[in-house]
Amino acid sequence: MSTTQTTPEVLWAQRSSATVASKNVIFLTISVPDVPASSCKIDLKPNSLTFTGHSDTKKLTYHVELNFYGEIDVEESKTNHTPRDIEFVLRKKDMKEEYWPRLLKDAQKVHFLKTDFSKWVDEDEQEEKADDSDMNQFGGGMGGMEGMGGMGGMGGMGGMGGDGGFGGIDFSKLGGGDGGMPDLGDMGGEESDDDMPDLEDEEGEKDAEAEEPKGETGAAHKIEEVS
Repeated sequence: MSTTQTTPEVLWAQRSSATVASKNVIFLTISVPDVPASSCKIDLKPNSLTFTGHSDTKKLTYHVELNFYGEIDVEESKTNHTPRDIEFVLRKKDMKEEYWPRLLKDAQKVHFLKTDFSKWVDEDEQEEKADDSDMNQFGGGMGGMEGMGGMGGMGGMGGMGGDGGFGGIDFSKLGGGDGGMPDLGDMGGEESDDDMPDLEDEEGEKDAEAEEPKGETGAAHKIEEVS
């Protein structure tokens, strides 16, 4: 059964750096759904990329040839195959702060090539986006893209979730581990029971003072009766 050959959609974005090679790259995605790795042929050269792949389910053969504006380092470039596309991180050979003005050597526009806005960052905003996930998403399956993977979504920052407000503070740890208020006895400066005055002695003295006047009044009353 005959198949149709078509040019796949190609998306691209870039980063540039004069000092860090891993940040001096081209992001390239060739959209070829349902093309197994066994049906892909990739010919990557310093100045070009040729891709051919066949999809049995869609009865399509995808083919595209790209002649790059500048030279790339083939050995340091990475490839990742997914069920929907082929992803590339192409290392630019020349270390420069300036972006390539375009992806292809020929300035003429082609209908299948589009900017990948999900990865694109303006040249003057690269530092602000230095830690953003555009680089990190190539960490899985890119054959050892050193330093560009393993972020893993931050995983909740260990113990800072589930408390709602207050920035995730664990208030149970503020009360000596029992979830309540701190033990006032451990705070220092408070008097112990031994330093408190004896209440029974105070009460005895007060009773004695209270009875004294009663005795004097009784004696005076008796004297009046005798006289």
